[in-house]
Amino acid sequence: MKQLSRELIIDNFAGGGGASTGIELAIGRSVDIAINHDPAAIAMHKANHPDTEHYCESVWDVSPKEVVRGQPVALCWLSPDCKHFSKAKGGKPKEKAIRGLAWVAVRWAATVRPRVIMMENVEEFKTWGPLLKDGLPDPDKKGRTFQAFVNALKRQGYQVDWRELIAYEYGTPTARRRFFLVARCDGNPISWPEPSHGIPDSLPVKQNRQKPWRTVAEVIDWSIPCPSIFERKKPLVEKTMRRIAKGIKKFIIENPNPYVVEQNQLVFIGRQFGTSVGHRIDEPLGTITAVNKSQLVTAFLAQYHSETASHEARGQTLDRPILTLDTSNRYALVVNQLVKSGEVVSHYAEEVKAFLIKYYGAGIGQGLTEPLHTIPTKDRFGLVTIHNQDYEIVDIGMRMLEPHELFPAQGFPPEYIIDRDADGNKYPKSAQVARCGNAVPPPFAKALVEANLPEFCKVKRPYQSQYQYEMQLM
Repeated sequence: MKQLSRELIIDNFAGGGGASTGIELAIGRSVDIAINHDPAAIAMHKANHPDTEHYCESVWDVSPKEVVRGQPVALCWLSPDCKHFSKAKGGKPKEKAIRGLAWVAVRWAATVRPRVIMMENVEEFKTWGPLLKDGLPDPDKKGRTFQAFVNALKRQGYQVDWRELIAYEYGTPTARRRFFLVARCDGNPISWPEPSHGIPDSLPVKQNRQKPWRTVAEVIDWSIPCPSIFERKKPLVEKTMRRIAKGIKKFIIENPNPYVVEQNQLVFIGRQFGTSVGHRIDEPLGTITAVNKSQLVTAFLAQYHSETASHEARGQTLDRPILTLDTSNRYALVVNQLVKSGEVVSHYAEEVKAFLIKYYGAGIGQGLTEPLHTIPTKDRFGLVTIHNQDYEIVDIGMRMLEPHELFPAQGFPPEYIIDRDADGNKYPKSAQVARCGNAVPPPFAKALVEANLPEFCKVKRPYQSQYQYEMQLM
């Protein structure tokens, strides 16, 4: 057999395989080595990247020289734990050991000298600095450790640059923003990928230089039943009901362009919404093939995060990328069945009215009478105007998003294995969601590798295992 001479690609802090998947999409094969201390993460990685050599141990316990065995390294990717930098952690004490994980990049640079090093983290990584005795960051030394880290890479002969990138600009239906640092020592310039997608009404999109961003509606599985909030064995808690009411007011009743779900098959018996396709209301409505042709469904996402100081609705419409996903399932799909005003009013419509009165009082329809803040002359509770036609909300459904919707929202391909590990052991939903929230959106890694290692990406070939590669060299 010929001596193997291809450059290796290493994924440190590999997790469930977000970065590895993006790299594979770029180069047509799996990463060579993946390192992570979490057995569950490695198990998911193995299920999707069986040809990768896996190390289930701390990155500090892995010797770079030993694992590469004399082969050159083209890329060392690192996604160190970000929770002790993220603003989401708030004012809690930080763990110095976790905040220091990024230093492993310098170790790889000093020992095996990868041509390119890429690091992903939260935007606050640039503020990395020493901690006070109480475990909180020293405000007077913000960013000092980060600068020392950059200088350490430069002393190893690397040029270093960093930027913040937004996931939706690279074809991911999420608005996640992340910090990326690229360092290289091969004399080639650091390149940053040009956005491939943009805001729909932006000039690059209008000029066809970019595609419009992908929306969360694309990943919604409309075949999953969305049970009525009024017919549950265990009633929803007050806080959830309040979130729903606020969302209906903001995203449906007071929204001049609510997101309308066009019905291909509406099954409302048993409080279930059937398979459907959505679009913005400013697009022409297609043929509505429901039992009653005057029926429509509107939808939005309710967001289970802390309420804002102004107590505004937390959530979004479906015609934009989903907001940042984290390790908990924090998004619920809320759907509203509408019928033309005056045509069909069931007892569910009375429940909707009572529900809205309870949480918003007589002012729920006020948006329809602006700027006059007077009591409207007719019942406006739950009234939605679409194409100058009045519709009434006659029922409300809600369900949490499922893992098979969240992973595509994070940019994973549909065939990615999320519900079991390499040995066939099943993952509970909570573990699937956590792995998704911790993951690097694959399109990020794909775009960065294509920009900085184009020589690996020139030939778009099918997946090739290590064994197949070695057979070619014989």
